[in-house]
Amino acid sequence: MSIITPDRDLTLLDAPSNLGLRPPAPGTVPGCYKAPWALRNAGLVQRLDAKDAGALVPPRYVATWKPGDGVRNGPAIAAYARRLSGKVTEIRAAGGFPVLLGGDCSILLGPAVALRKAGRYGLAYVDAHSDFRHLGNSPHVGSAAGEDLALVTGRGDDYLTDIDGLRPYVRDEDVIVLGVRDEEDLRDFSDSGVAFIPGTDIDLDRAKEVLVRDELDGFWIHVDADVLDPSVLPAVDSPTPGGLDAAQLTELLRGLLALPGAAGLEVTILDPDLDEDGSQAALLADILVQALA
Repeated sequence: MSIITPDRDLTLLDAPSNLGLRPPAPGTVPGCYKAPWALRNAGLVQRLDAKDAGALVPPRYVATWKPGDGVRNGPAIAAYARRLSGKVTEIRAAGGFPVLLGGDCSILLGPAVALRKAGRYGLAYVDAHSDFRHLGNSPHVGSAAGEDLALVTGRGDDYLTDIDGLRPYVRDEDVIVLGVRDEEDLRDFSDSGVAFIPGTDIDLDRAKEVLVRDELDGFWIHVDADVLDPSVLPAVDSPTPGGLDAAQLTELLRGLLALPGAAGLEVTILDPDLDEDGSQAALLADILVQALA
């Protein structure tokens, strides 16, 4: 196993893309693009004593879409993934540990492409949903934030799944999904090699079996804020009951980050439009500080 783990020289990069989400209401745009600002307002950069890599501005969000149009904002997502891949590569080349502040889950394509160029990497996917919709299990595709795990494992249009001829960015057997709690979502994995641990179970030994293997050069960590129970953090686009509490998520992230080969982390889906007093951003910042510091 050729594990390459940079020194934990935390480098924060804003990836404020909302391209992968549907409009929350007619005439509005998803508010998750504001999440990096909210987390910064909670003092995240200073509290982590992290380097600040600034922001990668995404293309324009276009709300119009109908079934049959393919992936909403698909070409813009692909273009952004290429640019985000380059930024992640730059951070790692400088010895940094990238921490991406999203944005929606479609930002995963950027680091997935970057790490695929560097070798063979796994993925710890911490999320309340499978995000595994593709034409093999659905009549049509739509918003990439509900499809990003399918896309990075090679399921979808070439322009998204085969950037620079690298499909798949992550192999099925190199992925473990933690926190999914919808039975229909779990069924999506039935014909794949993707490992999963449902609900609030935290099995770091199983995660280690998938992520720390001789075949892998390391792994990326995806964290969707909706993995937290809505009683803890409801400011997300699809709150789903039965999630983790703050202490459980902190424990899970600490455990994953302690494994050899952790190569970076992204946090997604917090919507400050649903968090008027900033308390939920502050809670998420607390979790990240306790896990990363």
